[in-house]
Amino acid sequence: MKLKPATLQAGDTIGIVAPASWPNAEKGLRGAKWFEQRGIRVEFGTSLSRQHGYLGGTDQERVDELHQMFANPAIKGIFCACGGYGTGRIASMLDYDLIRQNPKIFWGYSDITFLLNAFYQKAGLVTFHGPMLSSDIGQDDVHPLTLDTLEQAFAPIKFTYTEDISPLRTLVEGEATGEIVGGNLSLLTSGIGTEFEIDTKGKLLLIEEVDEDIYRVDRMLNQLKMAGKFDDAAGVLLADFKNCEAGKRSQTLSLEQVFIDHIQPAGKPVLSGFLIGHCSPNFAIPIGAQGTMNTYKKSLLLEESGVRA
Repeated sequence: MKLKPATLQAGDTIGIVAPASWPNAEKGLRGAKWFEQRGIRVEFGTSLSRQHGYLGGTDQERVDELHQMFANPAIKGIFCACGGYGTGRIASMLDYDLIRQNPKIFWGYSDITFLLNAFYQKAGLVTFHGPMLSSDIGQDDVHPLTLDTLEQAFAPIKFTYTEDISPLRTLVEGEATGEIVGGNLSLLTSGIGTEFEIDTKGKLLLIEEVDEDIYRVDRMLNQLKMAGKFDDAAGVLLADFKNCEAGKRSQTLSLEQVFIDHIQPAGKPVLSGFLIGHCSPNFAIPIGAQGTMNTYKKSLLLEESGVRA
């Protein structure tokens, strides 16, 4: 059963978590001010002070933080401070019954991809792939459209993403409708062969990535292809691939050629160019919500919001 969290209202409290790496505390606090200006109380706990190597605390500390936030009835939404690395380490330790019984907004992207899709597949909770406190909202030069996209937490908003926002390129023509799933490519491939393997059957598969050499993108897309993820999908949405370049290799394929080689053969509609992921602006999109992509109109229509009124 699909579960949608309630909208945020003035006076509500949100919890800030660090389930992957440890965040930049200064930018995290700056990002919190945006919510406070909207009349939202912010509870950090120890999110900004924990550090365990490249992780934002031990596995058990990060699990405990998530459990406490979901179990606390005063917390109406849970926002991640940053990504980095580490959510795949704790996914099997989480109580999905607890999450199912306490549906609330869960928001993040990048390494948080693992949890976004796990919460949806295992608990039915619609989650949000969107900008985070220290990574985006707390930046000095945060884009106004990045902040505007946070409004999806405050109202049941439906929208259409068109070329008025960014140029979109068609790789395979067609129209497709399905629930939107996916996120960061590295995290999607890391779940293959596990109980958290991404289910793309009849879905619109969203993919973004950052700082990966093109040959590594090639390798990961090939893995998704061999696992049948493009054949299963209703359509594919290619978002931002920031700094995914040739690196030190003088001989390389282009990023678009890699997309063509691995995704085009499935024959499903493919649009690229969405400003979703490690980019500015960074548009939020609900994981689990129904959408329709149309390459002839070059658009993505979000047919249902990620929250209930």
